[in-house]
Amino acid sequence: MANVAIVTDSTASIPEYLIKELHINWVPYYIHRGKEVLRDLVTIDRDSFYEWLPMANVLPKTASPGPGDYYEMYQKLISDGADGIISIHMTSKGSGAYQAALAAKRMIVNNIPKIKIEIIDTLNVSLCQGWIVIEAARDALAGKKFPEILNNIKKLIPVSQMIQTADSLRYLYLGGRIGKAKHLVASILNIKPIISMDQGEITALGIARSTGKAYHMMADIITKKIGADRRIKIAYVHAAAENEVLKLKNIIDKRFICVESLVAELSPALGVHSGPGTTGLCYYPV
Repeated sequence: MANVAIVTDSTASIPEYLIKELHINWVPYYIHRGKEVLRDLVTIDRDSFYEWLPMANVLPKTASPGPGDYYEMYQKLISDGADGIISIHMTSKGSGAYQAALAAKRMIVNNIPKIKIEIIDTLNVSLCQGWIVIEAARDALAGKKFPEILNNIKKLIPVSQMIQTADSLRYLYLGGRIGKAKHLVASILNIKPIISMDQGEITALGIARSTGKAYHMMADIITKKIGADRRIKIAYVHAAAENEVLKLKNIIDKRFICVESLVAELSPALGVHSGPGTTGLCYYPV
C-alpha cells in the first residue's frame, strides 16, 4: 500500500477497474427512496436504479456520507499503514461531503496528531472530481510525497472542466441542484440544455435543438476554451445512455488529441439529479 492513501466518494463515478488498479478508497453516498435507505453502488446498482427512475413520481433524496463514515475509512487506512490521507470530494456548494470529511479529520488528528490528512474541495463533480482522484492515486502509487501530490491536485482543480446535456432539466430542478441555470426551466421542452460548473455551481452554457447539435456545441465550447488539436485527457460520462455518449466520443475524438480517454456511467447518487439520458464529458488539457 502507498504511504499516502487517496479517498473519495461514490459520486466520482470512477470505473471499477481503475478503482482496483489504483487502490482508490471510496465511501458511498446515501439514497433515500421512500422508506428505503440505500447505499450508492453498494445496495443499489446502476442498471436497476436507472430502469426504475423514469417511473418515479417523487425523486429520491440523496445525502452525503457523514463524519462517521469518513472517520471509519480514515481509521482503517491508518491501521493498514497509511501515514498520510488525501480525501477528495465534489463541490461543497452542492454536497455536505466536504464538511463531513473535515469533521472526520478533526476527530482523527485529535487522537493521532502526527497523521497528515488533507480534505480537498474540487469545486466540481463527476469525473472531473474523478480525474483528480485518479491522478492523485497514480502519484501515490509512484511513491510521490504528500506535498507533491497536493501540488498536482491544486493544478488540476482549475483546469478540469465538465460539460453535459440531458433529455431535460426536470431532475436537476426537482432535486434542487439547478444552480445558475434556473432560467432554462421555463424554456420549451424539446431543447437540449448544455450545462457546466462555475466556481462550484451549475451554470448554463447554451441550448441546442437536438442531441446531435448539442454534441457539436460541446466540441465548439472546448475548442474555444483551449484551442483546436490540443492534447487532452477526457472521460465520457452518461446515465443509461452509453450508445449516445459514444456518438459524442466520435465527434470529440476527431477534434482533439485524446491521450487518455474512458467511458463511465454516473453513480445513482449523481445520476438521480440529471436523470437517464444524460451524456457529457469531463476533460483537462495536458
